[in-house]
Amino acid sequence: MIGYVPPTLPFFAPLLGLAGAIIGSFLATITVRWPEGRSVLRGRSTCDGCGRRLRAWQLVPLVSWIASRGRCTACGARIDPRHPLIEGGCLVIGVISGVAAPGMVAVAGAVFGWLLLTLAVLDARDFWLPDPLVAALALTGAAGAAFAPPALLDRIAGGLGGFLALWLIAAAYRRVRGRDGLGGGDPKLLGAIGLWLGWRLLPATLVIAGMAGIGWIVARRLRGGAVAADDMLPLGTLLAIAAYPAWLAMIINGV
Repeated sequence: MIGYVPPTLPFFAPLLGLAGAIIGSFLATITVRWPEGRSVLRGRSTCDGCGRRLRAWQLVPLVSWIASRGRCTACGARIDPRHPLIEGGCLVIGVISGVAAPGMVAVAGAVFGWLLLTLAVLDARDFWLPDPLVAALALTGAAGAAFAPPALLDRIAGGLGGFLALWLIAAAYRRVRGRDGLGGGDPKLLGAIGLWLGWRLLPATLVIAGMAGIGWIVARRLRGGAVAADDMLPLGTLLAIAAYPAWLAMIINGV
């Protein structure tokens, strides 16, 4: 493992943050369009309310949303909050990654965080972890062994261990209760996370995800919402929330 090594390039962290905001604009479009069956690659950007084509000045990440006060300047429709959420989140992740690690290690960590944020939003809103995004997370995790810890064998062990752990739990629950208790994408996601973190950090990631889940339930109760034993929780979101801090701990502290 490597300990903390500050970036050597001036303004590296802000530049990575700027890249995050730009990439986040596309990732936000994915979370809005993909669940609705709309293409994320074809056609120009339009207002989701009136369909009016957006001009270049209306597509500047975060700035355009702030300038328009979160509404379409033509029809007044509210801009989906996923746009500023993901653009801002990706900006923050880029800056943090650039501060925490040097060079390509920081870029890799930023990519990890950006993909996790996208998957977290999709699972929280639609209970959906698209296989192509999970596969992208897994492939970039395996490729990251070329220039960053952990070693490839640790990553492979983490990938297999993460997938099998949740797959076996899901199979046991299905056998005992006669119904599904986990979504099919959750084992794949933990396997992909294992390819980034290695096997050593998976238990801590699961513990943090569990604590986040408890916090989710408590917050829901405090807002007056009912909580039943069979209510669904977006486990993928909870895993994503836990995984990026685990990566930061690994890089900064060499754990």
